[in-house]
Amino acid sequence: MAGAISPTPCIFCQIARNSTSTTLLHSDDKVVAFRDINPSAFRHYLVIPVEHIPTVKDLQRRHEDYSLGKENLSHMLNVGQTLLRQDAPQSEQYRFGFHQPPMNSVDHLHLHCLALPFKPRQGAVDT
Repeated sequence: MAGAISPTPCIFCQIARNSTSTTLLHSDDKVVAFRDINPSAFRHYLVIPVEHIPTVKDLQRRHEDYSLGKENLSHMLNVGQTLLRQDAPQSEQYRFGFHQPPMNSVDHLHLHCLALPFKPRQGAVDT
């Protein structure tokens, strides 16, 4: 089932195919990277596999179905680290992580890459 296509239109698949106006910060045969549309930090990028993999849980269950092996998950992290070090070298902290269902807003595996500080959410009130 490698290279599975999402049964519903997947915005991240469209971005990976460069079928949108999203500016790609990185692109290779395994992953693409771009800015998060709702950044929660000084720099907030997403690194996604080109292949449609719904969630991190799908990797654990059906690893043999996907060409994105362990070395390529490391590649996702390396791409994110490289971009943040290049674009935010002054940042003292970086954070990386995947959401697990049901906390994912898009059903396409994506690594959040953040250079701190975090940005305050709109409507947040200091107490």
